[in-house]
Amino acid sequence: MLKFGTDGVRGKFGSELTESYVANLAVVVAEVLDAPKVLVGRDTRESGSVLEAAITRALTTAGVEVGLMGVAPTPAIAFAASTQNAVSISITASHNPYSDNGIKVFGRGGRKLSEAEQQEIEHELVSRLGSSPTGDSHDKNSSVEANKAAKTVRSTRPTDQASLVQEYCEFLLDAVGRVSLKDLHVVLDCANGAFSKIASTVFVGLGAKISTINDNPDGRNINLDCGATHPAALSAAVRNAGANFGVAFDGDGDRLIAADENGSIVDGDHLMAMSAIEMKKNGVLRNNSVAVTVMTNIGFHRAMKTNGIAVVTTPVGDRAVLVALEENDLVLGGEQSGHIVYRDLATTGDGLLAALVLARMLVGTRLKLSEIASSSMTSFPQVLRNVKVSKQVSEGERSFAPELALGERLLGQDGRVLVRASGTENLVRVMVEATEQSVAESVAAKLVDSITSRLGG
Repeated sequence: MLKFGTDGVRGKFGSELTESYVANLAVVVAEVLDAPKVLVGRDTRESGSVLEAAITRALTTAGVEVGLMGVAPTPAIAFAASTQNAVSISITASHNPYSDNGIKVFGRGGRKLSEAEQQEIEHELVSRLGSSPTGDSHDKNSSVEANKAAKTVRSTRPTDQASLVQEYCEFLLDAVGRVSLKDLHVVLDCANGAFSKIASTVFVGLGAKISTINDNPDGRNINLDCGATHPAALSAAVRNAGANFGVAFDGDGDRLIAADENGSIVDGDHLMAMSAIEMKKNGVLRNNSVAVTVMTNIGFHRAMKTNGIAVVTTPVGDRAVLVALEENDLVLGGEQSGHIVYRDLATTGDGLLAALVLARMLVGTRLKLSEIASSSMTSFPQVLRNVKVSKQVSEGERSFAPELALGERLLGQDGRVLVRASGTENLVRVMVEATEQSVAESVAAKLVDSITSRLGG
């Protein structure tokens, strides 16, 4: 059975993620979170409408009120949960290909689920599905029928809640003070995803000149050689258009990657460094700290130290960042991959909000993006390697003490090493950062050899 990962449940549509599975999951979510109303939105995958129908049928039969937002970015779905005091479900597999799909759940207030809530949902789901990992050996509404046997349930009718997306757009305009962007030319790569018909409207609403690419979804082209995970198209488009900068979203819109006026990529680390320094200067960086994951470049840490800003480091995943923000009462956090959270404005990563904050910064400073990015931090060359091993790594082997000691001996204070085992595959992930690319590659090769000799390849 599919389980919650770092950001919801994902799997291949039709084999791992079935209509029956999501129907049962939705009912369990409503029961565990005691939700009389659930808002449902989806990205542009062709399977999205099928899963939306399955979820709607199951929830309405169970007596849960369903509000359908239609195609909507994940941050809009989280925003709606916060304004409507409802639970919301985003049907998306984020940056994955169209053949995958998934479910992200937001509790009341637009918050991501806690570890305890996820475990309770998984436990209840296992008890309903029994030996069937996808629920296909059961009737699609078996969980609903069991619920009806226990109590009388009055079916409901779904309501059209597409207007909530417009409310989200108005929120974005207000979040940046409806700043005028009339002097900016911006390229928007919408990844043929959920922001395809929204991002341009918001930027034009602030007066920006825009050029859009990858904004014609057909159900199968979401994230296809475009968007935040394939920024080469954005770089070329910015150069060709002579734009001030560009941004690329992923399929569900909760992350972004930027390109400066020269087409050079500006990743999440740089965007966070820029924001942290600017927010400190303006006196709004709460507790003078920022939260990032273990994947954040060592150059970011050095830049924050130079600027007198503390850094809280979390495991991988934006949910871990959100937990750190709440526990430490911080307002800025994110990941190198482009998930950026402005906790004083939103409850989750929001690519369009981050893009607007960036645009406002350019207007306010009257500087080019290349100038702000280069002055905020200098990235160390980073090398990533996935090492196949003969078996899953045991708990006792997960410290990777020999490799960490080797990395420290080879790099000293001029870099760092991160080694971690995959939780789902026979893989060990290696990251090396050093002052020179050749050094990082050399150290990474030695670590790969060490892991292979110890754990088998």
